[in-house]
Amino acid sequence: MRAQNELEIRILDMIEPVAASLGLDIVRVRVTGSQTPTLQIMAERPDGTMTVERCARLSRAISPVIEAEDPIAGEYNLEVSSPGIDRPLTRRGDFAKWPGHEVKIELSSPNAEGRKRFHGVINGETDGVVALALKDGGSAVIAVDDMSKATLVLTEKLIQEARAKGLAAAEVAVDEDEDAEDLEAEADVVSADAEEDFDDVEVDDEGEDLDAENDADERT
Repeated sequence: MRAQNELEIRILDMIEPVAASLGLDIVRVRVTGSQTPTLQIMAERPDGTMTVERCARLSRAISPVIEAEDPIAGEYNLEVSSPGIDRPLTRRGDFAKWPGHEVKIELSSPNAEGRKRFHGVINGETDGVVALALKDGGSAVIAVDDMSKATLVLTEKLIQEARAKGLAAAEVAVDEDEDAEDLEAEADVVSADAEEDFDDVEVDDEGEDLDAENDADERT
């Protein structure tokens, strides 16, 4: 789920070693749009935190690599962001970090019962298999490898836990060795030509897509 097509996989392979050298994990790579594509990259530290300054460092570090390999023809916009609070869960082990929280999941293809979308509470994850208590009753066991999309649902409980883990304010942290003017310049690089903050895009795109289709398809 970190990358969904050949282009995104290629870009992920390019930038992952660069991110690792900075002590960061790539959460997800997406290329959206056609006329002027946007390359959206989510990253975080192993503890789940991320700052604007680290986003800017990653942006500066991967830009020459992407330009040299030139995987995207023509002009494109680069957005580097933390996953946000209502984050996508893209890797084995991600679900185990958020037991008791709501998640919406979409499968790559319908399961044996013909169902593709699920909304439930995470009961646990073992060896890449997630146990859910479904909101419409019953339960489900789903392999992470069978998922095409999974996103935490923004709830008060999630916000409180994110704050307790130091994630809610992660994107406004500033290193002492950089002043506000430097940080502002770097933030401009991170969101170059973007019309919306990446976290806002995630809430709109992923949440709305799943919400709009979930009620109609959850029981199919």
